[in-house]
Amino acid sequence: MDKEERKTINQGQEDEMEIYGYNLCRWKLAIVSLGVVCTGGFLLLLLYWMPEWRVKATCIRAAIKDCEVVLLRTTDEFRMWFCAKIRFLSLETHPFLSPKSMTNKVANGHAVHFTENLATENRHEMSKYSQTQPQQIRYFTHHSVKYFWNDTLHNFDFLKGLDEGVSCTSIYEKHSAGLTKGMHAYRKLLYGVNEITVKVPSVFKLLIKEVLNPFYIFQLFSVILWSTDEYYYYALAIVIMSIVSIVSSLYSIRKQYVMLHDMVAAHSTVRVSVCRANGEIEEIFSTDLVPGDVMVIPLNGTVMPCDAVLINGTCIVNESMLTGESVPVTKTNLPNPSVDIKGMGDEFYSPEIHKRHTLFCGTTVIQTRFYTGELVKAVVVRTGFSTSKGQLVRSILYPKPTDFKLYRDAYLFLLCLVAVAGIGFIYTIINSILNKVEIRVIIIESLDIITITVPPALPAAMTAGIVYAQRRLKKIGIFCISPQRINICGQLNLVCFDKTGTLTEDGLDLWGIQRVENTRFLLPEENVCNEVLVKSQFVACMATCHSLTKIEGVLSGDPLDLKMFEAIGWILEEATEEETALHNRIMPTVVRPPKQLLPESTHAGNQEMELFELPAIYEIGIVRQFPFSSALQRMSVVARVLGDKKMDAYMKGAPEIIASLCKPETVPTDFEKVLEDYTKQGFRVIALAHRKLESKLTWHKVQNISRDVIENNMDFMGLIIMQNKLKQETPGVLEDLHKANIRTVMVTGDNMLTAVSVARDCGMILPQDKVIIAEALPPKDGKVAKINWHYADTLTQCSNSSAIDSEAIPIKLVHNSLENLQVTRYHFAMNGKSFSVILEHFQDLAPKLMLHGTVFARMAPDQKTQLIEALQNVDYFVGMCGDGANDCGALKRAHGGISLSELEASVASPFTSKTPSISCVPNLIREGRAALMTSFCVFKFMALYSIIQYFSVTLLYSILSNLGDFQFLFIDLAIILVVVFTMSLNPAWKELVAQRPPSGLISGALLFSVLSQIIICIGFQSLGFFWVKQQSWYEVWHPQSDACNTRSLYGNSSYLDNETKPDTHNIQNYENTTVFFISSFQYLIVAIAFSKGKPFRQPCYKNYFFVVSVIILYVFILLIMLHPVASIDQVLQIVCVPYQWRITMLMIVLVNALVSIMVENFFLDMVLWKVVFNRDKQGEYRFTTTQPPQASVDRWGKCCLSWALGCRKKIPKAKYMYLAQELLVDPEWPPKPQTTTEAKALVKENGSCQIITIT
Repeated sequence: MDKEERKTINQGQEDEMEIYGYNLCRWKLAIVSLGVVCTGGFLLLLLYWMPEWRVKATCIRAAIKDCEVVLLRTTDEFRMWFCAKIRFLSLETHPFLSPKSMTNKVANGHAVHFTENLATENRHEMSKYSQTQPQQIRYFTHHSVKYFWNDTLHNFDFLKGLDEGVSCTSIYEKHSAGLTKGMHAYRKLLYGVNEITVKVPSVFKLLIKEVLNPFYIFQLFSVILWSTDEYYYYALAIVIMSIVSIVSSLYSIRKQYVMLHDMVAAHSTVRVSVCRANGEIEEIFSTDLVPGDVMVIPLNGTVMPCDAVLINGTCIVNESMLTGESVPVTKTNLPNPSVDIKGMGDEFYSPEIHKRHTLFCGTTVIQTRFYTGELVKAVVVRTGFSTSKGQLVRSILYPKPTDFKLYRDAYLFLLCLVAVAGIGFIYTIINSILNKVEIRVIIIESLDIITITVPPALPAAMTAGIVYAQRRLKKIGIFCISPQRINICGQLNLVCFDKTGTLTEDGLDLWGIQRVENTRFLLPEENVCNEVLVKSQFVACMATCHSLTKIEGVLSGDPLDLKMFEAIGWILEEATEEETALHNRIMPTVVRPPKQLLPESTHAGNQEMELFELPAIYEIGIVRQFPFSSALQRMSVVARVLGDKKMDAYMKGAPEIIASLCKPETVPTDFEKVLEDYTKQGFRVIALAHRKLESKLTWHKVQNISRDVIENNMDFMGLIIMQNKLKQETPGVLEDLHKANIRTVMVTGDNMLTAVSVARDCGMILPQDKVIIAEALPPKDGKVAKINWHYADTLTQCSNSSAIDSEAIPIKLVHNSLENLQVTRYHFAMNGKSFSVILEHFQDLAPKLMLHGTVFARMAPDQKTQLIEALQNVDYFVGMCGDGANDCGALKRAHGGISLSELEASVASPFTSKTPSISCVPNLIREGRAALMTSFCVFKFMALYSIIQYFSVTLLYSILSNLGDFQFLFIDLAIILVVVFTMSLNPAWKELVAQRPPSGLISGALLFSVLSQIIICIGFQSLGFFWVKQQSWYEVWHPQSDACNTRSLYGNSSYLDNETKPDTHNIQNYENTTVFFISSFQYLIVAIAFSKGKPFRQPCYKNYFFVVSVIILYVFILLIMLHPVASIDQVLQIVCVPYQWRITMLMIVLVNALVSIMVENFFLDMVLWKVVFNRDKQGEYRFTTTQPPQASVDRWGKCCLSWALGCRKKIPKAKYMYLAQELLVDPEWPPKPQTTTEAKALVKENGSCQIITIT
């Protein structure tokens, strides 16, 4: 039972894997060794390529607990196999591990967290695990992560730092003092060196790895075979090609390794100061840091060598390396729940949740702030590859394979070619035996047919188009770190856009403010910088509630905060190091109004003294800052006016959130209406609130207080209205995408109505389209989750549901007839909370909402990623365009993520645009489509090339002949390579079109194209081959043959040579010459036929290199065919044929060209291509039942172009298309206004839901 066990590691995570245990088996090893010897090493290669076979062939199953080797398999769709050897970490040579129980606990994998007092805890555990060897820990390494055996879990688990299962309280109580030297050494032994090592493999290692690629092994086999058959020139040419390919591949791979190594190693080792448990400060190398160390952050800043949580002081950090966002971020110390006044429940620390308190590895600390001479300290939580930077480097070092239909189909196609080669192989053997050919020749010729069918230049040819596309993208300022994704971008049919900084201008302009007095809104005010308001709480909140800082004398921070602060015209001053050292409780940051505003503002005062005192003393100090959190959608500060006894709390953020945290009596009754009026006009609205804090709150208590204590019971003060202008190019780009039938979706952190307004302004939602707001509420007080449906235009109207205006409900059917079923457009809008509830409680409804969801507002970064996944789950090819700040996850997850960051080095997304404009999106899709069509063209051409050559050789084998060495050389080098590398140069078509290229090779049109050209080429080759035998002058060729009646054409010496040394391969004959000329032209004919231009690429006549190459080749072949040159004929082993037959061959070639071009460019384009491209306009808005959509044609293609399938109704393969067809006939869809959908309480597994209309 134990031996057959299967465990799972990293459960529920992206890198989840199944794990199996094995032990080495000597008798199996002996049999395999014998097999390796017998197969001449081929079995060894096979086992090298297949880790699963390697382990199963040499090992037997064992319990994971006692195994020597582990076999790992990923649980994703790729099901990839890896194997790793079990190693032992020995502890007996380390005297510092004094408590024996400690080693015992480690041996059993219990040192996963360091939250408790280890010495006492381990005494308790000792008896429990006494059966294992206390001096050794079992572990294995996979993808730079160590997995230790954990006896509690009975499984391997990676060693976690302080980032999981550690409470905020314990970080202060148990980890803030630092480690003893013994404990530090003990942890270092387990965690290893704190460095992200990117080892640059030696050239020799890379060479071996590259040469052992199955493709190069096949080439080596081909070369050996050709050499034995004396095809030395061709073998040499292939060797040279392979060497060039290997060298260029080695150069690019090594260059990538070196670049990554340099990027990681730039700041990998620095000297850092750490606090020890005895209070000493020790200076060590950053490579010696372990989780639990307390690191002192230097005043002048540093590059973080690990992930650490701040427990003392404040840091200003540049996180552009991780996020692509160059705006400095303020990091504050982690709240300490133990000194919290309310005594709230203890919270577990998480780097994601507490990222505003976490300093991430690789980010740059620009400067630090501290109080009363205390040091700025941070507790190390993760080191090495476990850090955020380490995980990023791991994702680059070990990328997930790109799953794209094109590549899967390419392997399928190669298998088909291998099958064809197998037929030729059998035919050759049988034919040779019947003709009594010697065994050596039979073996060589039958194996040769395999090397002919599978083209050796295929991989190089396939990557050429992508390389050219990457070069063109670079010219227009789009940088790509994942070239394989360019092809996938050609399939994008939905693009998600962030709003601020992507669709709209990055900066916001202050439009005005609307204050509240006596729970009523005053009239909007445009100018905030005036004497009347200078001492108001409203302006004080604008002056203090921000995260601005001075870096080298220049104010920097969030653009919105900058605009707000500039609008009031105040001055920000930060304390110098000297001042901090002098005073006990110095305010780190002080803001004050300019002097010219104050004298006038004091005229209202009764006492004359104020005239002179106020300008000098009116300053506000910022005591504590709670940074903006996108999850909480707010920020707050604790501040004190100089001289006041009580402190003030100020808060700003999303109006709905702020209003909910204020006293209800301070919020105006028309708050929602006023907010809606602004948001509908597309304004960005921010609410402000304030309250006086109790006098018992001292400076020290405020430093450790939780933000929840401050952020409640506030007084609502009013609204700041910011204007966010659309970028000039936004409407035009979105219109181009809509014309190309590419859906656009807005995903933003802003207010929903603002987002809907911007969506209407930019043309994402057309004026006549309806917007349905889905407001989902989670289960509460025993009631099930429900969704309330509102129509955006009638959101505030109190309509009677029994008499709903029929105009308010989108009419679905435009025509009663099913001939042209059309749907009027409607859009769903929802916020992040509703989106999460729908994903959790309405799994059946989520895909339907994905089909029409256009506006997703108030979305947190992780919700953006979930949205991308939800759209991909209904088979959309999703693009994501964002500014890189909080879109990292979504940019990585999308099929094509484009970051509009100016930083070229941003590794957050596959594509980075240097120009911060969404005009890069259509450019990328155009280039993607061009690259995809180029891949199809090249693949079709290479398939035809191998089949034409295969058929030529098969025909010649029937008369025991073959193509000559130089004939092969001319075809493969002069024709094929030149054509392949020039036909890939067609640039992208200048505009996006409504059609989309097929996603795979196994589609109706492409299969028909290839099969029709194969039949045409085989037909005309056969015609030439058999017709030449019918000629009156024909005879079996021998050296004395003279069909041209001119013995002087070849020199007499050559005849003598031929007589003395006969042509053993029987190359020179009339059939060979005929087949050679016809097939040479056929390669060029199919190249022209397949080199398609519009609608995805520029026409081939604009590809000058291709045109010139083809013309030169045509002229050359025509010349040697119509006007023979003796020396060329001799080299190519061509025999002389009568002029009349040369004209006949020319006629065969011309008719072949005419038929090929007609079939490919007229019949295929006019009939089949239109069927293939009859797609839904928007995926869900239009379906014609008379013609099949693309997915059905793919199926139809796989069924050998069965016309019957084209005539009957089909179910589309893409889920979103199938859903769209279903929804067309669903009378309950879209939901009607003022109705509610409830989740069924009993059936939670499948997320079923029912619609209940509330009347």
